Amino acid sequence: MRKNSFWLWTVSLVVYAFLYLPLIIVVIYSFNASKLNAEWVGFTLDWYRKLFNNHDMLEAAGNSLVIALIASAGSTVLGTMAGFAMHRYKLKALQILVLTPIAIPEILMGVSLLIFFVMLNLTLGLLSITLAHIAFCLGFVAIVVRSRLSGMDESLTEAARDCGATPWQAFRLVTLPLIMPGVIAGALMAFTLSIDDFVITFFTAGANASTLPLQIYSMIKIAVTPEVNAVSTLLMGVTLVLIVIASKLSPSALRT
Repeated sequence: MRKNSFWLWTVSLVVYAFLYLPLIIVVIYSFNASKLNAEWVGFTLDWYRKLFNNHDMLEAAGNSLVIALIASAGSTVLGTMAGFAMHRYKLKALQILVLTPIAIPEILMGVSLLIFFVMLNLTLGLLSITLAHIAFCLGFVAIVVRSRLSGMDESLTEAARDCGATPWQAFRLVTLPLIMPGVIAGALMAFTLSIDDFVITFFTAGANASTLPLQIYSMIKIAVTPEVNAVSTLLMGVTLVLIVIASKLSPSALRT
């Protein structure tokens, strides 16, 4: 038993090191005084100062923030309705329609959305990116909301209906407050997925729209500078904070 435990811990440490050591290196080298990432020469905050004076990077970050806010709001509303419908009606076809976008590869969804927007003669830009992100994030919100609904006491809604409440009043005054932690967790998850998405954004952005992941990609074509490490560190920090908040609000939903 002890021998098995030793090998289990060893394999686990190797796997976690493989996953998280590159991220730790990115964070450390964002404070490196050297312009190259070959060696450590000293501590500095200059790369963060240059980052906040970079107009292209700030514009791309602003675009990402606006898209993520709108996409998370839209996908939260639609995903909440979809999750409620999946919980109420148990239709296989409905579950397939809602969950397929999160099951198929992102590159396939990006290409399909690109073809769809071209067929609609929609100019690719911030609007197309936002619509694509809503379509992608909707399923994740629906899963979180459905998980929250599955743990809710249905007798509370039935009691509200027995007291004369309409279906809408029962949902607004009873069901929605009870599932609100799941709704907020789904919104935070959608925001996180949207703000750092690259593949779908790459296919639906067009020539004139830029987001933070696309801007980082254009910068690393030349070299991975400490400025790239700095923006990656900030993006990583925002993502981790949102994931922690979402897990605190609805821990069971994120395990589903």
